Amino acid sequence: MKDRLLFSPFTIKDVTLKNRIAMSPMCMYSAANKKGFLEDFHFTHYISRAVGQVGLIILEATAVTPEGRISELDLGIWEDDHIIKLAELVQQIKSYGAKTGIQLAHAGRKSNVSGDIFAPSSIPFDQNSRTPKELTKEQIKETVEKFQLGAKRAKDAGFDIIEIHAAHGYLINEFLSPLSNKRNDEYGGSLKNRYRFLKEVIQAVRKVWEGPLFVRVSASDYVEGGSTINDYVQIAKWLKEDGVDLIDVSSGGLVPANIDVYPGYQVPFSEKIRQEANIKTGAVGLITSPLQAEEILKNNRADLIFVARELLRNPYWPYHAANELNAKIESPTQYERGWRV
Repeated sequence: MKDRLLFSPFTIKDVTLKNRIAMSPMCMYSAANKKGFLEDFHFTHYISRAVGQVGLIILEATAVTPEGRISELDLGIWEDDHIIKLAELVQQIKSYGAKTGIQLAHAGRKSNVSGDIFAPSSIPFDQNSRTPKELTKEQIKETVEKFQLGAKRAKDAGFDIIEIHAAHGYLINEFLSPLSNKRNDEYGGSLKNRYRFLKEVIQAVRKVWEGPLFVRVSASDYVEGGSTINDYVQIAKWLKEDGVDLIDVSSGGLVPANIDVYPGYQVPFSEKIRQEANIKTGAVGLITSPLQAEEILKNNRADLIFVARELLRNPYWPYHAANELNAKIESPTQYERGWRV
């Protein structure tokens, strides 16, 4: 058996992952009661990936307010009653050796729930989307507090890691980009001002959360006049100063854009942020090959590999990756008779 970085432990603060494979947050739109609660599907979905030996499982975007959902079928963490089922799921995932994370989110102007929707500026996502209301300063303060309360509930549920969703055109991303943030107060204008909302969210979360803190970013808007990778190198430096441990580097989603998508197309963003901001990163985006994942780690382009759709197709991707890389991987006790590496 060869030593492979993909299957080496990774420690961040006091949390050690058994390998470098993370399940990327992916919305399942399956909270059928429309009140944000986990359903039986979620238990089957997430626990099967833990059985498949994923090192870190991050739950899908989980809204800190009802209006912050992308859809009425999204998960929520805006009330204490959500904690019970979340804690049960966390316990079951951990029983198979995986660590657990949750992505705290607010959809901003991309929310499709009924009622008012909110954004830093009153600018719709596109011509077919509703126009959001511009957040007042008092509403900004209240939203920061909602993220803090969500983090407190995540801690009470027993999660190992929290990820703040600042990507894909949702609320925090909307504050960060000059395309969607046209404010004239201290939350708009310069890059540092546009970063202020995220900074306040991080500071609020850090008051109740001592564990590893990730932030997912969109490192490029892919349109002229939008945020660029150079902007995000600076943002990454500020994130590190403010106590963020790892940046989950994605891209796009803020505005409609033509993106040249191919295997590993977002990895250069992760690599640049990792090298120039000197912070740990996760790479994501059409990473489907174990050899591709190993190359990213061996060449210091990222510290974690976030696998998304490939894990939808194959909950046992880590097992198959270990076979392809001739690496050692432990089996669940129940599957020892059929587990060949």
